[in-house]
Amino acid sequence: MAKWSSSSTVRDTQALIQSLLSTYSATPTNLKIIDLYVIFSAFTALIQVVYMAIVGSFPFNSFLSGVLSCVGTAVLAVCFRIQVNKENKDFKDLSQERAFADFALCNFVLHLVIINFLG
Repeated sequence: MAKWSSSSTVRDTQALIQSLLSTYSATPTNLKIIDLYVIFSAFTALIQVVYMAIVGSFPFNSFLSGVLSCVGTAVLAVCFRIQVNKENKDFKDLSQERAFADFALCNFVLHLVIINFLG
């Protein structure tokens, strides 16, 4: 059984974080903006879940609609990021305008369903 040294673990963790930061610094700005949007949407869903846990879920349809809206929007944004990424060869023939139009249309349909679910 191997014994783990805390100093080697800390060095490995620092090397991993440094590698991730240097790789992410080369990411185009438009992809970083989409990443921030995904993080914001997921954080908003987390805030709603915490609020529901503290206060209660009396209008459960409202809570469920809010969380599903945030999660659905985050999923659609991740799909949009995959389509817009220049390094992804699967969508090389897809223009950025078409990808954004797909994203906007899917968000519109998602929120129509969410509004319909509210009642």
